[in-house]
Order: sequence, then structure tokens, then C-alpha cells
Amino acid sequence: MLTPPRERQFLDPAVLARLGTLELRARTVVEGFLSGLHRSPFKGFSVEFAEYRQYIHGDDLSTIDWKVYARSDRHYVKKFEEETNLQCHVLLDVSGSMGYGSHGITKYEYAQCLAASLGYLMNRQRDAVGLAAFDDQIRTMLPASARPGHLRALLVTLERLELGHETNVSKPLHQLADALSKRGMVVLISDLLDDPERVIRGLKHFRFRGTDVVVFQILDPDEINFPFERATRFEDLETSEEVMAVPAMARASYLKAIGDLTERYKRELGSAGIDYHLLSTAEPLEMALLAYLSTRARAY
Repeated sequence: MLTPPRERQFLDPAVLARLGTLELRARTVVEGFLSGLHRSPFKGFSVEFAEYRQYIHGDDLSTIDWKVYARSDRHYVKKFEEETNLQCHVLLDVSGSMGYGSHGITKYEYAQCLAASLGYLMNRQRDAVGLAAFDDQIRTMLPASARPGHLRALLVTLERLELGHETNVSKPLHQLADALSKRGMVVLISDLLDDPERVIRGLKHFRFRGTDVVVFQILDPDEINFPFERATRFEDLETSEEVMAVPAMARASYLKAIGDLTERYKRELGSAGIDYHLLSTAEPLEMALLAYLSTRARAY
């Protein structure tokens, strides 16, 4: 099993969100994560070469290590553990509800940095990565590619995204499932605060078409624990509707509702062969990368 070394201190997401550009944040997360991983038996996540071997006629000249040639006067190529051309599409929820944040980082900032980090990691794996941002419809679409410069384009696209309107996760999912022509992997990043029946149906559409799916449900700690004590005015970030509530009276029913929702996603998505992970915005992003790599290692 892939496990980060215990002695490594992960960067607090709220601190990470304040670091310069999105590219810097993604690089900080991924490079630190990879440097901290123990040697893994899984293939496919590392772009470090396993060994050298002597050049054979017909080998790609770009794999020749010219520094070794300069020292030995012999041609050797780098033999990588595995090189892939997996197509992976990151689906990012930019609906209004993602704008909530109580601990120095919003769900959207966390999800945005996770999407950038996954894109950076996939690029390191030589996988083709694409991006689709949505609220009640697809707002931005970047086709999957592994070409030089594509990572930069993806990061710039992520930087320029803005929060949208009401959530309708199901509609964009069906549109994207129909549009994908090549088997690959889809990673959904969303708070999934929508009708679970429609969301699950949309995700099953990908599985029906042979696509592997990883789901990250991003919630703020307050949404998970409901720590409020005093009478509080709650505002719907998508409709601006407000409601006053006494937390002590609403806590039990709220916690049951959110618990039922997350448990349903876990149960029904799991039974459909879809990897589901609930993430708090207080958790290190490395945990999500670890989950992604584990899924990828099993599937490919």
C-alpha cells in the first residue's frame, strides 16, 4: 500500500492557499509528496527511471542519456518503470456553494488547488489530462493532452475560473460522459450538495461507458461537525436565501442528514465500482493524491 512517511509534516491547506501562484502551490504539494513516498511496488505513478540498458537499434533517441555517453563512450537508454498515455479528465465544481470556508480556506480554493496538484501529478506521469469546470452547466472545457505546455495552459485556466451559480452536478456529468470517446479516468471534485440520486446516476453513466471514476467530496469542517452554538443566520450561497436557526435545536437533524448523505454516496458509489473519498478542507491535499494513485495503480 502507498503510504507517506510519518515523519513528513504536511502543509496546512489554509497556509498553502496563501502561497503565490497556483502553479507554486501545486508544485509544492506534488514534489513534496513524491519526495516523501516510500519506494512503492505499484507501477505507473513514478516517472523516475528504474535502470539503464544498452541502446538497441530502433529505440527512441530521446531516451539516450548523453551524460552517460560522454563518460563511457557508449549509448545507454533510460528504462522507465512504466510510460502511459492514460487520458484523465478532472471535473471541478465551481457552483456558488463551493465558496464557503470557515478555516482560512474555502471549499473552492481547496478544490482548485487539488485539481492543479492532480494535473501536475498526471503530467509527471506522462498522462494526458483535461479539465471541465461546471455549476449547472459546463463553464470551461480544456481537452485532455500530454503535449509540452499543456500543464501551463491547465493551470492558467484554473487560475482564471470564477465561482458560478446553482449546482446541477448531474447534467454536466451526462454531457461529459457522452462526449468522452476514449476509455480513461474521470476525477470529480465537488461538495456534492445536490440530489444524490441524480448525481449517482450521472457517475454511473461513466462506468457504463467503461471509464474509471474517482470522486472527492469536499466539505468544510463546519459542514461536517456543525459546531455552531448561538442563534445563527444561515445564507444559501447559491440563492442568497436566508434562514435563522438555533443550532442546539437543529444539530441532531442536520448531522443525521449530512451523515446519511455521505454514507449514501459511499455505499452506492462503492457498489458501482466508483472510488469515493470524503475530504475536509482541513485535511492535507496529499491524502487525496494518495487516494488517486492507489486507484490508478489498481486500475492500470
